[in-house]
Amino acid sequence: MNERRRLTGVVTSNKMMKTVVVEIRNTYRHPLYRKVVHSNKHIKAHDELNCQVGDEVQIVESRPISRDKHWVVEAINKRLGEAALADEGV
Repeated sequence: MNERRRLTGVVTSNKMMKTVVVEIRNTYRHPLYRKVVHSNKHIKAHDELNCQVGDEVQIVESRPISRDKHWVVEAINKRLGEAALADEGV
């Protein structure tokens, strides 16, 4: 395994060609006020796997591909259709 950063998030948009927008959610406790803080970050990633909106994907850091795209979709952890079937009990 290499030293590149890997993040897991949910695809929120796939309207661009070979690019998806992945939402990374982070929850942590504030160090001083001890309140739970939720933060979201939207990252553009290169997509060769044809991800759909709602898929849970793992992205990995890469060389700059364009002005604001330097992540690549490495794997699809959970497809949206699989999650819907699991909820129905099929």
